[in-house]
Amino acid sequence: MKRSTFIASMGGLPVIIAACNGNSRQKSAVKLSREEIKTRSFPELFTAIETKEMQEDVFTLLTKEDLPTLTSGNSLHYNSMIAGWGGMGILFNKPVVFHMLRSNRYTLELMRKENRYTMTFFDAEFKADYLQFGMSSGRDSADKMKNTQLTALQTPTGNMTYKEAKLLLECKLIQVTTVSPDDFLVEENKKFVVDAYTETNDYHKMVYGEVTNGWISN
Repeated sequence: MKRSTFIASMGGLPVIIAACNGNSRQKSAVKLSREEIKTRSFPELFTAIETKEMQEDVFTLLTKEDLPTLTSGNSLHYNSMIAGWGGMGILFNKPVVFHMLRSNRYTLELMRKENRYTMTFFDAEFKADYLQFGMSSGRDSADKMKNTQLTALQTPTGNMTYKEAKLLLECKLIQVTTVSPDDFLVEENKKFVVDAYTETNDYHKMVYGEVTNGWISN
């Protein structure tokens, strides 16, 4: 049976529209409390979507209004970080996301080790929770991932994310390149990467991930 899903809006709430064999039905999202979310399993919380079905504005998703969280590792050891610089598009004829990250990010180290990661977005009510991931380094603080009210869980493919997510992208790491100051044509941008070099003794990395799975909250 062929089934397609896309996101619409009704009364300010997201609505999942599912079509099966030409017949459509609507399922309104029921808002769960934080306590209820913590008790739900992955299939109860998320529905798979194709990247072309995403309705969110990328310029909103990737700004201070709605910063994404990058997470990599496994259930025994994982780390998350906030990533405000990047985008989404097509590379090698596949949907990809890209990020400009400092070379010393611990999450980046895990991404390169695992060759996979998640890009997770949350509703505004969870902003104070996910911003905690930008307060310290997981390399220096063993308690970093415990200092959040968000609830970690594994996707069906073993990636790490959070039950409170509204949008989740699973990514396969496909490319990591190092920026060069000579490639920057705007002087203030060039100065930024040169100044950042003094902190890490290395330039920023451009990180590309192929989107392998997409999920939205039910």
